[in-house]
Formats: sequence, structure tokens, C-alpha cells
Amino acid sequence: MAIRPEPGVTAVVLENGYLELYSQHSGTRICWGPVNTAMWLAIRQHDGQLDAAADLLATLWDVDPLYMRSDLDVWVSELGDAGLVRNEP
Repeated sequence: MAIRPEPGVTAVVLENGYLELYSQHSGTRICWGPVNTAMWLAIRQHDGQLDAAADLLATLWDVDPLYMRSDLDVWVSELGDAGLVRNEP
């Protein structure tokens, strides 16, 4: 399963390292800090595959991959609840 932005969602990395996600359909605009920016970039670089993104971030940040995957799962769930991402088979 892969995590994909919902149609009409744009992502912008701001000069301060924050990530801004905006949904054209709902008007939802949320800004996230630099840690979440790195998480978003890792997810997108790995074509929505959370295991691969978690492995990359765990290596970069020297944390347990299971802990990193858990953090990604929680955050992606929040993004889904906000209507910004969806699971694709």
C-alpha cells in the first residue's frame, strides 16, 4: 500500500523548512515543522512506501526503524483525517 496526496493537494517547503499542505477542495491549509518536512520528503522519495521512508529516516536520525515507522503511521493518519492523503493499493 502506498500513501498518496489527495487530488488537489499541493505541498510547498517554505524558506524556514516548514511544510505547507493545502487542499484546493476543502480549503484546508496546514503547516508542519522541519521534522515533518523530512518525513514528507522521504515518503515522496520512496513513492509513498512507508517502510522504505521509515528505514531511510531511521538511518539518518539513528533511531529504531520500528519507532520511526510508528511515528510515520501516526502522522499519516493525521494527514488522512485532514483529507490530505489517501492509501492506494
